[in-house]
Amino acid sequence: MNQIAAAITWLTTSSHWTGSGSIGIRISEHLWYTLLALIVAATIAIPAGLAIGHTGRGKTVAVACSGALRALPSLGLLTLLTLSTTIGIGNPVVPSTIVLAILAIPPLLAGSYSGVEAVVDEVADGARACGMTQMQVLRRVELPLAAPLLLGGLRSAALQVIATTTICSYLGMGGLGRFILDGLAVSDYPQMLAGSIVIIALALVTDGLLSLATHLLIDPGVKHALALTPQ
Repeated sequence: MNQIAAAITWLTTSSHWTGSGSIGIRISEHLWYTLLALIVAATIAIPAGLAIGHTGRGKTVAVACSGALRALPSLGLLTLLTLSTTIGIGNPVVPSTIVLAILAIPPLLAGSYSGVEAVVDEVADGARACGMTQMQVLRRVELPLAAPLLLGGLRSAALQVIATTTICSYLGMGGLGRFILDGLAVSDYPQMLAGSIVIIALALVTDGLLSLATHLLIDPGVKHALALTPQ
């Protein structure tokens, strides 16, 4: 309890909220690294997942690749990429983004293809019978119905990346991991605990905001259709 009280005191100290290494600056850096990785991962995983769900081909490979990516040790991969002569030690943003994007790809890929795959065949067939092209069926029918699972994959990916972005400080980058790493170097346990508390709070707030966004973005008609879909 004494450590928790000390961490709260550290968090409420005004000097820790000002300057270049303030809590607010570290939060913004943490969010920027997270957003960059999610954009890269979404650019790769969502189109691939939609194509797999729409065509029904490649699911076995996608599942196998997702499992392999989940099994990769993030810190070990980060170290390997950083020491690579191709990427270079002097550009830590590149290896860190690659590692975080790899972490985000599996939930985004799974949410995309499982969302489209869950659409009832009769619905897609009816759209084709109305004269829609394959792309129109995917864009106007399957994608809206797949949105809940797709956004669920995004929520999962965001939480995993926010938690793992702390390893960026290992390369001398910013983010909330700085409080943990810098505190460890001088045995400042209140600072380390305070940094952990902020990371947890950031993850919970992000999850809440994404949950709210999911509720607001999903069309009521889609919710009704999903409620009527046999499980």
